[in-house]
Parts: sequence; C-alpha cells; structure tokens
Amino acid sequence: MLLLAFFATLCTAQSSDYVGAKACAACHPKQAAAQAATGHARSLHAAELHPLAAKFPGEWEVRGPGYSLRYRLLKGKLRAQGFDAGNTIDIPVEWAFGAGDQAVTFVTRINEEWHLEHYRTWYAATGKMAPTAGHGQLRPKSLAEAMGLPYKTTDPNTGILGCFECHSTGPATAGTDGALRLTEHGVRCEACHGPGARHAATRTKASIGNPRKMTAAELNKFCGRCHRPPASQGVAIDWNYAWNVRHQPVYLSQSACFLRSKGKLSCLSCHDTHGPLVKTAAGYNQKCAACHASPKHRQTGLTNCVDCHMPRVSPQPPLRFTNHWIGVYGSAAKLRPQR
Repeated sequence: MLLLAFFATLCTAQSSDYVGAKACAACHPKQAAAQAATGHARSLHAAELHPLAAKFPGEWEVRGPGYSLRYRLLKGKLRAQGFDAGNTIDIPVEWAFGAGDQAVTFVTRINEEWHLEHYRTWYAATGKMAPTAGHGQLRPKSLAEAMGLPYKTTDPNTGILGCFECHSTGPATAGTDGALRLTEHGVRCEACHGPGARHAATRTKASIGNPRKMTAAELNKFCGRCHRPPASQGVAIDWNYAWNVRHQPVYLSQSACFLRSKGKLSCLSCHDTHGPLVKTAAGYNQKCAACHASPKHRQTGLTNCVDCHMPRVSPQPPLRFTNHWIGVYGSAAKLRPQR
C-alpha cells in the first residue's frame, strides 16, 4: 500500500511541487553533500558541462566504408561532426547521459519529433570513444544514419523521454517543438523521497516519502522503475541474454538470499543511496558476513564474496555489470547459478 500511495504522489506531482536538492541541503547538509557525489546525482548533464567534457573531443574516426566522425569543443560547446564523399553534418551535442564511472552516451534533439542517440560513447575503462551499445552491428546507408540512431521523443514504448525521466528528478515533458523541460538534472533527493514542497513548508515526517519504510519487494519494484522491476507473472526472462544482467532488481528477485531472507534483504541492505557506490570487496564482505559466517571460506583464504557469488558479466566490452542473482556459480557460468 505504501508503494502504491508513493507512486500516486509521483504521478500527480507538478514541477512546482519540487524544491530541488539545494533546498533539501539547507536542512540535510550531510545527506545532500554525500548524495551529490553519487553516480545517480551525476547521471545527466548538458554535454559541455559534464565533468569529463574535456575528454570527449578527439580525432576523426572512420565508421564503415566512407563515413568519418568526430567530436569538437567549439566556443565551449560540444559538437558532433561527420562527413562522407559529398556531405557534411555539424550538429550540437546537447546531452551527456551517465556519470562516467562506466560510460557517457550523447543525445541531441533533431526536430520536434525525434532525438538522436549518437553513435559514439565515451568509455571509462579505455578512456576512449567506441560504438554506443547496440550501434556496432548497424550498417549505415547514409551520413545521417552514421551519426547515430534516432528515437521518437515521446513514444510510450521507446521514446527518449523515458531516458530523461530516469536520469532526472521530477516531471520531464516535451514541448510542441520537441524541446525537453526537466525539473532537475540527475537523480537527486526528490527522485526517491518524492516532491518536497509540502515537507519544506510543514517540516513533518508525514509530508515526505521514506523508501526505508517499504518492504524488500516494494523496494525492488520502486528501484525497478529505472533499473527494471521483476517480471510480472507470465512474462518470460531470457536468463541467457547477457544484457539482462544490468537489470538488478530482476536478478535479485531470483536470489536465494532474497527469497529466504523473509524481507530482510533489499537494495538498501548493500547500497547507501546517500553515498557513492562501494567499490571494495571488504565493504560487501561485511554485508555478507552478517548472515554467512563461513569457517570453510576463512580456511581457504577466500576473501571476496562478490566475485564468486555475484560474477561480473560483460555483454559488450568494456562494459561490465554485476550479476545480482546471488548464488553458487560454476567455473565458467556467469549468467545463472547452479543453485
């Protein structure tokens, strides 16, 4: 019931109901400062304002036979340039998606109906540009197609607006000209706690949402708004499709740890949403040891629970995603555990 009520609040809220992270920081400075350093908070920027913007320009790159592409910073603005034997395209790069911990992908509005997902993505593991996920197998037949993949702005199933909704806070809408109107860039305080205007006015706990009051199953669905919720009954999941591993709630819902914990294990058991993602084995080992104090593992000297029981999967190098289906895996298996 709590989750349904919270979703209803989010669905009916207007931009004016949101006060922004700066207002939240006035009363919650420690939480706001820590959250500002998270990947969530840094998940969307105007392209030229991304903290890694200086790394994006580069030399010409050939795509297929006859198409050359590059990014350049001109007068402080990032631009995508492409040419073939008889044509030249020079367009602004408007949006940068991703904090850059793994990658940064770029988007530009083409016209009132379409946005372009650029062919080139910047990858942290290599420090270089490479094809955006899903673009490498495409064979362009024109320079326009070589620049990237167009998406309808407001299509209910594949519209680019859905990407902005998950990478920003508060309502995201598109005007008649296709220009996007965002309430706040990045996933900030009110993305999880709900609109804060009433809370700022009343200063009562009842006037703001608190995800910690949700059950584990509710949290899986709540975080799954953007990370994908567990499949509804009758919907099949292809567990052999490596790209599905990036949908953490889907896989966590299958874990014996999740199913047998009787609601004790949730996303918040391991992840502090007010702080950066923990990237050390020791941090997660402590979480595992709270339930699994295994003398056998101590005797063998094994010290990294995640590497064995939550293996990392690479659907496309250099991207790697942690498999949240916690289990016992075979020596070569990474997609589905033996038990």
